[in-house]
This record gives sequence, structure tokens and C-alpha cells, in this order.
Amino acid sequence: MAQVTNDWAPILQEEYAKPYYKQLYEFIHREYAERVIYPPAEDIFNALHLTPLSRVKVVIIGQDPYHEPGQAHGLCFSVQKGVDIPPSLQNIYKELHDDVGFEIPDHGCLTPWAEQGVLLLNAVLTVRAHAAASHQNKGWEQFTDAIIRAVNEVDRPVVFLLWGGFARGKRSMLNNPKHLVLEAPHPSPLSAYRGFMGCRHFSQVNRFLTEHGEEPVDWSL
Repeated sequence: MAQVTNDWAPILQEEYAKPYYKQLYEFIHREYAERVIYPPAEDIFNALHLTPLSRVKVVIIGQDPYHEPGQAHGLCFSVQKGVDIPPSLQNIYKELHDDVGFEIPDHGCLTPWAEQGVLLLNAVLTVRAHAAASHQNKGWEQFTDAIIRAVNEVDRPVVFLLWGGFARGKRSMLNNPKHLVLEAPHPSPLSAYRGFMGCRHFSQVNRFLTEHGEEPVDWSL
């Protein structure tokens, strides 16, 4: 696992010292040695590498990484260029198009969002190949909850996008009145048309950021 050296480091150091993280680290080390695990080990913390805490302006919470070859690279909902765009991301793109006139790209790599301050955080950061949710309840959730709490505590406006029941379960952690919390069904084809499509979250994000003196997100890819 590539060490995080930016301003997340002090927060993560506290977590590294806890017993649960030692058990998690040993489990993950063993899994990578014995099985095919995604994302590549050097990409596990990409969301933190690309989006320092001091630059976070939007948080999107996913559940766990894609579990098929070549997809996961450490950012929720994002896939590497050259990989088919997953259905949930296709629906995100459709909503962006309808909401802000987004030009739908031919790839699913969301790195430019992360570099602008959109923290694309999965609650679970690793997964076995072809086995969704296989690394749940191993300790990652405690680790990423600490990250979410750290963002909640920052003294500037941040927008949290909670899509689907799992992400909405984090709502109770978000109690800073400076922030905006937007909720919607998951963009999965199973639920997108129950309220994700038409939620207009992306324009609401930029309106809120602009009103509070922050630079809006350029959603184009």
C-alpha cells in the first residue's frame, strides 16, 4: 500500500496505531499475496493521494471497488481509460448531461474530478476479483469513517453526495452546519429512476460552492 504523505497523514497515523488497523493490514497483506485483489495495491489510497484534505470541496461515497479486471483504480465509480463505462457511471453521466449540459465522454476515468477536490471515497477500499463485498467488515469501514469525520470537521463549506442506502447511512456523521448534504437513490440501473435521475445534484453543488466563495467544479472530462 502506497503511503499517504499529504495532509491526510496525521489523521491516518492515528488510525494506523489502532488494533483494528493492524488486523486489517495483516488481512490485506495476506489477501494480495494469495489472491487476485483489486485495485492494484499501489492504487488503494488514490482518493487520498489525489485529493488532499485541504482541497476537499465535494465528497462522493461509494461502497466498495469494482471487482472485474482493469476497472478499479482507487476512486469510487471511476474506471481506467479503455475500460467499458459501468452502468452506474453511465447514469451519472446522463444526469450530468441533463443537469449541466455535460458532454458525455468515451471513458470512465474521474481523476480530473479528484484533482479538483472531489473526494471519491469508497467505504471499503479493496475487493477480491469477481467477489463483490468480499472485503466488507474487515476494518475498512472504520478507517474510512475516520476520513469522513475529518472532512465533516473542516471549517469551510463542503458538499456531501449520498447516493443509495449505504451512503445515506453515513448521514448521522455529518453534523457541521457549514456543509450541504444531498441525498438520492443510487445511480445503479436498479434504482436510478427512483429519484437519482433528475436529482440535479451537480448544479446544486456548484451553486452552493459559488454562493460560499468557493471555486465550482468543472465536471467536464
